[in-house]
Amino acid sequence: MADSTDLDLPDLNRGQGAAGPEDSASTDLPAQSLVDEAVRTAVDLAPVYDVPVNISAVLGKTHIDVNSLLKLTSGSVLELDRKVGEAIDIYVNNRLVARGEVVVVDDRLGVTMTEIIKDGDSA
Repeated sequence: MADSTDLDLPDLNRGQGAAGPEDSASTDLPAQSLVDEAVRTAVDLAPVYDVPVNISAVLGKTHIDVNSLLKLTSGSVLELDRKVGEAIDIYVNNRLVARGEVVVVDDRLGVTMTEIIKDGDSA
């Protein structure tokens, strides 16, 4: 069986026929091309940089009636539907986008994303 480096495959990126030895170097993207492409992508996204988004990290949920809600005082404890160490849900504009873990950074709470949720995977 032939090694994959011995195959004469077409260059699908340029829509041309088989790539010969003379143009094999031109099909390899140098690191600078990748950097240039990333900069172009960042520039293309510039108009949306100032669009505000609402981010929520939900530790858990509970359901109580209004009577119980009115009886809550400072120091009251609400039992949530999550266990200690269980992943929390991260919402962007009320849409589940990730799950993560609570972390402490310089005496502040933060969230480390551990899983990105794709469309349809939120169940």
